[in-house]
This record gives sequence, C-alpha cells and structure tokens, in this order.
Amino acid sequence: MSNISTTIEEIKTEKAALPLGHYAQAVAHNGILYVSGQLPIDPLNTDSKIEGIKEQTLQTLKNLEAVLLAGGSSIENVLKCTIFISDISLWADANEVYGTFFGEHRPARSAVPTKDLPRGFFIEIEAIAAQK
Repeated sequence: MSNISTTIEEIKTEKAALPLGHYAQAVAHNGILYVSGQLPIDPLNTDSKIEGIKEQTLQTLKNLEAVLLAGGSSIENVLKCTIFISDISLWADANEVYGTFFGEHRPARSAVPTKDLPRGFFIEIEAIAAQK
C-alpha cells in the first residue's frame, strides 16, 4: 500500500485569508489543486467586515485567486467551483461579480444555498484547478 500523503503538497499564502480552523488553504496532488472554501476576509485587515454581497464576492474571488497563484495555477485553470451562499436571493448579484471575474472562462460550478456561513458572511467559494 502506497503512502499518498507523501505526494500531497500543502499550499499556503499570506496574500489570502488564513484558515479559520484545522485545514490547508489548498493542497496539490498529481497536478490538481484543491482550494478550500475561501471567505471574504481581507488578508491585510482581518478584523474588518466587508459589507454587501458584491463586495464579499469580489474579496472571496481575490482570495481564491491568491491561493491559486500560490499553488501554481490561475483563474483560467479552474475546473470546478462550489459556491456556498447564505441566501439564494443574493444569487444574482454574486453571479454577476463571479461572471465578470472569470470573464470568458466558464468552469463547472455548483451553487449551494446554506443557512449560515462562518462569521455571518454571505458567501464562500472553493475550487478545483489544474496546475500550470
């Protein structure tokens, strides 16, 4: 039996919000990057609370991009995103920001309405991406 953990690389960057619990920002394995759910936390001012779904979505995507870059990937290499949103009535605004951020690139995606997210945030986004 092989030891898979020896081939898993933990990815960490201070350019995105640090984890709130016992998990990695991302892990890489066999050319695939698995990015943990990113929240709208400003890594330069972790005590501030970003208001509004559009602003929270943009900060979340910036954090996602920072982790992707640290892991040798990019927005263009994202294969799949999962978006957790605290109120489906916020979806149109979140989707608008997401679409602008990704541009012509359209990865597979799931949107999951959920009751509560950490710290009362409206949105969390995780991704799977190919490394460059």
